[in-house]
Amino acid sequence: MRKESELWNKILSGAMALPFVKVDRESFLRKELALYCDHDMLDIAIKESPLKVLHQKQISRIASGCIKYHLMLVCGTSALAGLPGGWALTGTIPADIAQFYGHVFALTQKLLYLYGWPDLQGEEGKLNDEAAYILTLFTGGMMGSQVALETIKKISKAFAEQVAIRLPRQALTKYAIYNISKQVAKWIGIKLTKDTFARGVSKVIPLIGAPISAGLTYWTFKPMANRLKKSLDEQLILLVDC
Repeated sequence: MRKESELWNKILSGAMALPFVKVDRESFLRKELALYCDHDMLDIAIKESPLKVLHQKQISRIASGCIKYHLMLVCGTSALAGLPGGWALTGTIPADIAQFYGHVFALTQKLLYLYGWPDLQGEEGKLNDEAAYILTLFTGGMMGSQVALETIKKISKAFAEQVAIRLPRQALTKYAIYNISKQVAKWIGIKLTKDTFARGVSKVIPLIGAPISAGLTYWTFKPMANRLKKSLDEQLILLVDC
């Protein structure tokens, strides 16, 4: 099981190092909420939460737009990787996977910020170890891990009950995020080991490699993104009902 965890950690590190992965919470919220909020409302959304100033349907609409944007980008990158005569096969597979999960991580941050989560970046402005644990947890949830999904429900409720600009480390410790993330990392590693072959084979099929690669990416990324949005929508409904 150790090699599965190492596989995920390698992909995690590579994807987090990509320049587009880090999402600045304030800049993102100001841009996306500008059509819905005045200056004072924007300040409240940033200092507290978008849930304080937006309706549920507005948040859902913005989230859907973010999903479409990253789906278009990740499929375009995957199609390019599948073109014959492009990157060497040995280099294509890890680069393609890193790009894929880079978009997963960027989208995850955007949706979390829309649904009231604190900034995943540390005080130094970087995605630190705590962020890596959270991204692993949510990636597992997006891939269908029940352990991850149950943990996400618990910590989402805890974060909603206390306004925090940064990730509260006490909450992460209380809900054993570190240990659970390690379990989820192993689970993801096993799935990746099985899925990588199918994604890699499409790169060596002449002419049809690009559309097959893009298609595989589409039917992998979209369900993952929708599962994340559904989970956050459900949590938001519970908060409203309370």
